[in-house]
Amino acid sequence: MQPQLEMKRLFFIIPISLVILAFFSFSKPIEVIYIQPLGNVSPAYIELVKKSVKSFYGVNCTLQPKIRITTDVLSKMTKRVDADKLLKKYNSQRNTLIITEYDICHFKNKLKPEFGIFGLGLRPGKTCVISTFRLKKEATHQKTLERLEKVVLHEIGHNLGLAHCTNHKECMMNDANGTIKQVDHEKVWFCGKCREQIKNK
Repeated sequence: MQPQLEMKRLFFIIPISLVILAFFSFSKPIEVIYIQPLGNVSPAYIELVKKSVKSFYGVNCTLQPKIRITTDVLSKMTKRVDADKLLKKYNSQRNTLIITEYDICHFKNKLKPEFGIFGLGLRPGKTCVISTFRLKKEATHQKTLERLEKVVLHEIGHNLGLAHCTNHKECMMNDANGTIKQVDHEKVWFCGKCREQIKNK
């Protein structure tokens, strides 16, 4: 009986991150994600994206050569990068995560035709874009990395078909509504409802 008790103890000390990794690795929703830098992007941000995607989804990333910003993806009013135009231009049949340090915007409604955002992902689809511009607000480098990890995993979640979560306030699939406080409140975690939706894809 003693060996069985030892096995039970070992089971309960397995880190939760490994459980999450095992779940996503088994389901394999994505084979590889191509990281596409838009303009100059800090190597620290690139490495964070690689590690986070591998740890959470069990998926490897491949870094692509950076591309420059062209006038056709800029907004008409403020000349920020228009995330909608960007996704339309670079949408493809392979999973692509565009990352930039430039500010990006999104048409939300007529009252907010250029709403500043952290990221945007096609749902469902294979392309998403993340900006570090607003993630740096009143933040240390470490805090910026923590925010970036959540936003990256959130937008990939949209690519996998997940809508914004209303089930649990700490789930990463919550709608930030443009507020960094919501991102800071979330955990690097999907609630049971969101995990089940991905599992059934």
